Amino acid sequence: MNPMIPSTPIVRLFGMAVLIGLGTTPSHAEIRLPKIFGSHMVLQQGKPVILWGWSNPGETVTTQLGAGKQSTVANDKGEWKLSLPAMNAGGPHAIRISGTNEILLDDVMIGEVWLCSGQSNMEMGMKKFHISPQEIAAANYPGIRLMLVENKWTPRPQTDIGGVWKVCTPETIAEGGWDGFSATAYYFGREIHQTLGVAVGLIDADWGGTRIESWTPPEGFAAVPALKDESDKVQLADPKSEAYQQCLQQALGRLDQWYQTARAAMLSGQSPPPAPNLPDEMRGPQDLQHATALYNGMIHPLVPFPIRGAIWYQGESNMGDGMRYAERMKALVTGWRKVWNQGDFPFYFVQIAPYLYGDKKPETEPEIWEAQTAAANDIPNAGMAVINDVGDLRDIHPQDKRTVGHRLALLALAKTYGKNGIIHSGPVFKSLKAEGRQLRVEFDHAHGGLVTRDGKVPDWFEIIDADEGGFVKAEARISGNCVVLSAPGVNSPIAMRFAWSQIATPNLMNGKGLPAGAFRAALESENDWLISKVPEAKAYELVYDLDMSRLGATVRYETDRHLEIRKPFDRIAYLLELRDANLRYQNLFVSMDAFTGDLSKIAIPTAASGAIFQQNVTNLNVYSNVKGIVNGTSLGGCNIEFWPNDYAQANSANVPDASPERYDFGDQRREDPGGYGSMQIHNHAAKQTLFAINHWRDGNRADVGIGNQPSGEPDWTFAANAGSYRSMRLKVLVRLRR
Repeated sequence: MNPMIPSTPIVRLFGMAVLIGLGTTPSHAEIRLPKIFGSHMVLQQGKPVILWGWSNPGETVTTQLGAGKQSTVANDKGEWKLSLPAMNAGGPHAIRISGTNEILLDDVMIGEVWLCSGQSNMEMGMKKFHISPQEIAAANYPGIRLMLVENKWTPRPQTDIGGVWKVCTPETIAEGGWDGFSATAYYFGREIHQTLGVAVGLIDADWGGTRIESWTPPEGFAAVPALKDESDKVQLADPKSEAYQQCLQQALGRLDQWYQTARAAMLSGQSPPPAPNLPDEMRGPQDLQHATALYNGMIHPLVPFPIRGAIWYQGESNMGDGMRYAERMKALVTGWRKVWNQGDFPFYFVQIAPYLYGDKKPETEPEIWEAQTAAANDIPNAGMAVINDVGDLRDIHPQDKRTVGHRLALLALAKTYGKNGIIHSGPVFKSLKAEGRQLRVEFDHAHGGLVTRDGKVPDWFEIIDADEGGFVKAEARISGNCVVLSAPGVNSPIAMRFAWSQIATPNLMNGKGLPAGAFRAALESENDWLISKVPEAKAYELVYDLDMSRLGATVRYETDRHLEIRKPFDRIAYLLELRDANLRYQNLFVSMDAFTGDLSKIAIPTAASGAIFQQNVTNLNVYSNVKGIVNGTSLGGCNIEFWPNDYAQANSANVPDASPERYDFGDQRREDPGGYGSMQIHNHAAKQTLFAINHWRDGNRADVGIGNQPSGEPDWTFAANAGSYRSMRLKVLVRLRR
């Protein structure tokens, strides 16, 4: 090669393309098994025994387990896989795999296999437990087998792990990992083993301080619409995806073009331009915390080893995600179930314990608890263990993992194994009713009646008045399966919350000793605000309906009728319904003479819609229950600022009374169409923002508000507050011309 043409970038890019096209799995001179198979392992009873590995291409591989015997031929990459009939619990057995060479696996048991994963509280080993010497000395269980997966993250899915199956002994339970095998997994497995009387295999794959996204496969992100933005990024890094192939084709096209340019430069005696590299977004995860990184290195190599189910203990590293964490859990579980292809296997997880996070707001952790509760309710065949009574506010790694494992085992024994008489849940919120100045909270799973573990009145309950003030401490009393709440000065309570602080260690439990988890609830409005307060609403047709909890780079409407409605219209209306952190409803209905005849331009003004409006609007009607909003009909002095662009404070439109130094109702739109984004309606005559939806690409950090922002920019620019709302909904309507 001519030395004037740099070789490194082109070789790197071309080499990666060749590896992707040809595959990187080498041939093997002898039969080889992945390390998930080994002597002393446990195979899942009642499911076909799936075995796979590598050998010479075209080699016949034969396996035998008991009376089951199967043969297969390795493909041209030397890969083989076969299946033996399902077996009942028992053992020990031997598995013989033969071809060019022979492998013998002995002391193989048939029983129950569970994957145990998460971050440090799952990883925390037996030697960390406060009574570990006695517990470790007693951990002599030949029927429990341990597989500790070596910590490893990778940009691409791997075919093998580091690890070896071991019989559970006082020595092996204390080896490796973070001071030994997972204590949570061990106590869970021990109870399953002792109750069922069968062998139990525990696969311990966890890593402290890791986010849930890193454990999630591409299939999981793709299955959850709310995570489309994340899924698109993951797909672009997946060599099997269409998006990756298209991007690679474009990259190779640039490389071809560079080659021609570089060759021409060489012939003319000039230096060539820098060679193009493969785009960074195609390289896959480049960090432990990046999406799919730990799935690639520690979970993918286990598939499709049959399992009964999974237990999960994680969430601390996703603090601040709020309800988005529920979507991330759906992605994780759905993704694992898809790649294993054995149906909706059980998935049981731990609600993280209370802890004094010094750098976070007290409600940040309750928001994760709320998301975990939602995930337990929404994900089929899932369950959550509440542990707010065994946490340690000064230690993010609570010592008592025996109780944690026990409560996970209760879920499995009751829901997976159908054991009668096992109570697996503490009290769970059922309903909320108003009784004058009191609220009655009814619970399910109040087995044995509601009690408190210290014999005192229930604590950590709060209520809020319909109109004034914030949440205040409630006086609580138990009444059957209910708790009745009241507070001095709260005359019209509308909402309550329980254990809504990171340091909440509430005393409420059921008669079986299982605690109630954090939650919040509000009375449902008896009347539809729109119908009862907005007389003109019945004249309007719905065009768009948007659940704004799903804001992101791509705006996805629950209802989109803009192509369906073909009749002309003369007015446009917006209904914004917010439910704030105090569970109060904030409603605003605003209508105006139509400022455009194009229905594709009246909703969120994305770059794709081409909607850009900075103008006055006429005959504005305003209805709102938010204090300070000027209500009225046929209002003048009103304007809109709709665009997908960046903007500055300068009052370039000369809106009366707008400030050139603040973001308000007279800002200056910049030319770039893919910037911050503004959807704002103002009553500038009253110096008032009616509503603002800005920076929607940023999801739960978008700016959303009704009225002027109390502090900061009046039009909510930089508020980044969307995640603070319990719910957000935007409806766009039109009045058809009579």
